Amino acid sequence: MPQPSEIIDSVDTDEGKLELIRQASGHWIISIDRRPLMSSFLHRSEVALADLACAPLKEKTSPRVLVAGLGMGYTLRAALDLLPADAEVVTAELNPIVANWCRGPIAELSKNALDDPRVKLEILDVSILISRAAEAGDDGKFDALVLDLYEGPYPPPEGTEDLVYGRKALARARRALRPGGCMAVWSEGPVKSFEKLMGACGFRVEYHRPKYKGPRHIVYLGWPHTS
Repeated sequence: MPQPSEIIDSVDTDEGKLELIRQASGHWIISIDRRPLMSSFLHRSEVALADLACAPLKEKTSPRVLVAGLGMGYTLRAALDLLPADAEVVTAELNPIVANWCRGPIAELSKNALDDPRVKLEILDVSILISRAAEAGDDGKFDALVLDLYEGPYPPPEGTEDLVYGRKALARARRALRPGGCMAVWSEGPVKSFEKLMGACGFRVEYHRPKYKGPRHIVYLGWPHTS
């Protein structure tokens, strides 16, 4: 008889209980309020997100990349596999328990990515890191912003401003990038309003639909116009 799934660890959050679950099949799930957020079975779009953002930086000297959030570490691992030895990869995660999971029970999924000397982990809202970079000199800015946050850039409730994907936030993201830098955004599906907003905020926008079986997730890429 198949064994039931097992909750390995959990923590209460403002959005509900955040849980790390090991399935009988051996796959892992992170869920919040009983809603799956990510799975070790389906993660190709997270890898594609990092590939699209970081492949142009393979030959760059001392690139600086921001990856948020951590999740199971697949996006971070893919970025590290492409970036040179002198890269700095700032990794933002809101909940320290997720970092503990990535250093503990699910460390092998990302090949211990958090232990890579190029990684600087920040337990902090990514919007704060982007705001800091926007006001910093070139050394404090990024060559790529790689954002893998929940469902993606869906519009917030009416009358509110999204701190990562809103108009003011996108203006800060532009200023947080070095010349030629790229903003890469994972999305659960197409969000035309976000695509239009990126364009209105001065980005040249592309979107990619990674080819694989399963959910058709989206990667948005944006480069600030230089003129």
